[in-house]
Amino acid sequence: MGVENQAGAGTGRRSPRPDGMEPLFELHPEGGQVMVTRFECGTVAKLLYMVLLHLRIKRDVHRIAEGLIGSRVIIDWRRRVMLSISLWPDIDSVYSMGSVPRHIAGSRIPGRLGVRTTCGVFCFAGDWRRVMFGSPTEPRTPFLPVDQ
Repeated sequence: MGVENQAGAGTGRRSPRPDGMEPLFELHPEGGQVMVTRFECGTVAKLLYMVLLHLRIKRDVHRIAEGLIGSRVIIDWRRRVMLSISLWPDIDSVYSMGSVPRHIAGSRIPGRLGVRTTCGVFCFAGDWRRVMFGSPTEPRTPFLPVDQ
């Protein structure tokens, strides 16, 4: 018998995990954060505007904010949705976006346009071997070189 995961709960779908195998999540905020912001634009015109606005703001965030490792945008033109994904080495660096005037001003624009947004902070939860298989492997963030 397999273990049902939450996504498959009540649907009859089986989890691909072996019997009794439960993921082990131990948060390590010092290991980095991933920010994911979703913009549900509703129209292609609003989506295009948000993409262009994001490109303009992104330049300032890269230049002014401390610690940004990198960022990418994923666009779903059919659903008129944009996802902004950014990588940060620690939570203090995430707060440095507050020192970027264009980001502060730009954060008010989606609401004025009727663009719905949500954002999540995803924290480093450990080495994949420990999370998936309970290995005694020490947490090592991929944001640092392997030798450190």
